[in-house]
Amino acid sequence: MKKFLFLAAALLMFAAPAANAQRVKTDSEVAKLEKADATINDVKKNGKAATWIKHADAYVNAYILPTKELGQGVPVAVLQMNVGEPMGMVQGELMGMPMVVLQYDYVDVYVDPATYLIQGWDQKKSIKENLPETAIASLAKAYELDAKAESKIAPVAMTLANALSQQGEALNGVGRVLEASKCFDLAYRAQTIVPSIEENGLNLYNAGYLMTLYASGLQGDEAVAAFQQGAKYFEEALEAGITDGAGSIYYFLFHCYYGQKSLDRDLYLAKAKETLTTGIEKFPKNSNILDGLMQLYTAEEGVGDPAELVERIDNNLKEGESYDLWFGRGRVFNALKNYDECIHSFKQCARLNPADFDANYFVGYFIIEKANALLAEVNSRTDVEDYDAEVKKVDLVFAQAIEWLEKAHQINPSHLDSVTCLRQLCFRLRDMDGMMDKYNHYKQIESQM
Repeated sequence: MKKFLFLAAALLMFAAPAANAQRVKTDSEVAKLEKADATINDVKKNGKAATWIKHADAYVNAYILPTKELGQGVPVAVLQMNVGEPMGMVQGELMGMPMVVLQYDYVDVYVDPATYLIQGWDQKKSIKENLPETAIASLAKAYELDAKAESKIAPVAMTLANALSQQGEALNGVGRVLEASKCFDLAYRAQTIVPSIEENGLNLYNAGYLMTLYASGLQGDEAVAAFQQGAKYFEEALEAGITDGAGSIYYFLFHCYYGQKSLDRDLYLAKAKETLTTGIEKFPKNSNILDGLMQLYTAEEGVGDPAELVERIDNNLKEGESYDLWFGRGRVFNALKNYDECIHSFKQCARLNPADFDANYFVGYFIIEKANALLAEVNSRTDVEDYDAEVKKVDLVFAQAIEWLEKAHQINPSHLDSVTCLRQLCFRLRDMDGMMDKYNHYKQIESQM
């Protein structure tokens, strides 16, 4: 509360006099749009590309005007010098953080009370409905009439695309994910009007991602419809060769198909499975895709056996081995609790990249997991004749992990978990030669981390 009151007092110092406040003059802006509309309805003018470009430009300007002076990190003093004082000021939150909300005609602006910097905004209304859609249609018409006008169309289209993308980020920040998804979709549409504009595939990906998030919060027919739209975004993105570096697009497309299974179970489960298997072939290290596959195989009867996934990976390895394929294979066998094949897979990763921390660490880690499973089996048996001898056999398995964890520690000395594992292992094996010295060594290192 003190921060809020302090900021309120400080803002008043920067506030422009009310008489000088720059408001969006709705009537005059609407008049400009009506004038632009009149030109495209004029049969003497509407056959020219320039007419449609000017029409689009008017609509772009009207779309941008309410948020023109806004940007994340802009000092609130700059905002008030350019726009004037707000109509009101209340306390609010943005992504869980306390904010001061400056209330303007068309937009609420979120200000960090500690820095006086703009963190986001929420546009409450628009000068006219469907401003960006109309602008995009007009620019497309201009290009249809005269492709040579591309150099004049492109700047208007890029201005609109950038504004839409920025608005999408702002709307997402205030939790309006549906509107944000639409903004990113329109931003992509604006970029595809003319060939000279380099498409930003991230806009289409963001549209699909946010639509998937939105759908996940719905139920029934509404959820299905939203998942359908999300799938359309991702399908279009993949057809255009658009993906993300990690392959998460396949994971979210899987959710979109899975969310439609009430329409046709066999069809959409098949699509979900195909999406994940395609994704894992291209991005075998993506843990979300692997988890999605395991979820699908275990939760849905008749989908298949996880061994199918192993077969796919092994077939790809026959064509040419890679670190990523072996890594993904290791994760699948871990999910299947087949520690021998899991360990073998990560050993191949270490062979291909000896200096890789993850490969060496996971060999050691899964050797420990194997030994823990063996120890649990010994402890569960009632027919063990020589318990101590069986435990010693298990300890020999535990001991195999040390060289791999030590290699991992050499590669990344700051990794705490590898040091902790080494300390615990050496203590367990303290009766073996040299292990007590190792225990004391790693105990000291751990205490200093």
